Amino acid sequence: MIKGKPQPENNGSDVRQNPEINAKIDAYIQANPKRWEYIQGLTPERMARTIVLQDIQKQERTERMRNSVLKKIEEDPEVKQAYQTLVKNLPEDQRQKVIATLALSAQRAQQRGQAQSQPAQQV
Repeated sequence: MIKGKPQPENNGSDVRQNPEINAKIDAYIQANPKRWEYIQGLTPERMARTIVLQDIQKQERTERMRNSVLKKIEEDPEVKQAYQTLVKNLPEDQRQKVIATLALSAQRAQQRGQAQSQPAQQV
């Protein structure tokens, strides 16, 4: 059984609503009625565990990406020194995370720049 905060009596009407997200959800439900039926049949315990599993998988993906970026930085002493210079004033326990965050941001910016500089392909 799931333990935690008791559910409000108003069926969650105080939960913030986002019309764009609701429209996406409604479109998915209409496009996937069998999946929706399956989801509705899940117990609250199973739904909660599924959400936790998704959180775990997201965290593992983030960690794999971070480790991959840090490995690439470690392979290039010049790049490693540049990042260490950027984070030299941070507490030691925060440096690796910040280096990975900076490197991922730089990688995304570089990819966006490359995508924008390539002409659109004609179909």
